[in-house]
Amino acid sequence: MKPVFYTLSLLAAILLMSFNIPNTINLKEDISMENSKKQDSVLRHVVLFKFKANTSKEDIAKVEAAFSALPSKIPQIVGYEWGINNSPEGLDKGFTHCFFLTFQSEADRAIYLPHPDHKAFGAVLTPHLEDVTVVDYWTK
Repeated sequence: MKPVFYTLSLLAAILLMSFNIPNTINLKEDISMENSKKQDSVLRHVVLFKFKANTSKEDIAKVEAAFSALPSKIPQIVGYEWGINNSPEGLDKGFTHCFFLTFQSEADRAIYLPHPDHKAFGAVLTPHLEDVTVVDYWTK
């Protein structure tokens, strides 16, 4: 009976010890996933416009078209979308338009900001702009 007890005790101890061994396979997968997330992170450039009260719908349409043309003129813009605010919360502070650009790097954004086509867009926008807010962030 003692040999069976010792054998079972030894097997139980081995089994319990196996729960304390770190799972290096999953650890490597976790590290790999974290590195992948860092590599997949992109730089977002969010721009909100508030137009002057006397700006016509036609002038706003010109601004929308001019901004929408930028991705075809500036290759550093890798993603683009825009829309008009429709939030029911009433917290927009008069900002009506949101433009959402994506860059792969801060260097790409640094090319975009002084780019001649971006400056030309600014000339179309400025006479109609009451206020602007810009937020840039790295995705997580």
